[in-house]
Amino acid sequence: MKRSLIIFLHGVGSNGDSLAPLGEVWRHSLPDTLFAAPNAPMPFDMGPGYQWFSVYGVTPENRTQRVLAARLAFDGLIARIMAEQGMAGHPERVVLVGFSQGSIMALDAIASGRWPVAAVVAFSGRLSSPLPLMPAAATPVLLIHGADDQVIPAWETEHAGKALQETGVAATTFILPRVGHEISAEGVALAGQFISRTLAAVAK
Repeated sequence: MKRSLIIFLHGVGSNGDSLAPLGEVWRHSLPDTLFAAPNAPMPFDMGPGYQWFSVYGVTPENRTQRVLAARLAFDGLIARIMAEQGMAGHPERVVLVGFSQGSIMALDAIASGRWPVAAVVAFSGRLSSPLPLMPAAATPVLLIHGADDQVIPAWETEHAGKALQETGVAATTFILPRVGHEISAEGVALAGQFISRTLAAVAK
């Protein structure tokens, strides 16, 4: 079976180690999959950790511009990891899994059409890409959000799912009750099943 690669994209002020344990959970059901959990390219400017873009003074009006400015460093990091793992030129064997700000970047990667990867899993994120969306329509997307999220409201994920569906993307949304701004055990299970199904189809 062809090997695949999952790249984890952490939230703002965190680091790659925060999501690396997901690889250990999924490793048994994805024996032919490699895992990478990099740090975001920029040091967090409000404390320890790293960021994909600054949230200092961020507003709904300027967030999109910050995502645009983050693309160059993001693309360089993804390309480097793919090359290091022997996946250069094979985005169809790569899955992006993001949390919070990492989800924003993962969704932008496919909403812009830049990265036609095998799949995207977005935990607790939002779609902040500039219009018009020009997505990699063949990439299925799983969006998971806690109903009690006080950091990014769950309606942001519902909006993202609808916007992607309107452009032809197969986007599936789960709003999980009694879950805050976190990745719950149920979310981990849903994502693992989704990734397994998607990669099995790619391998055929």
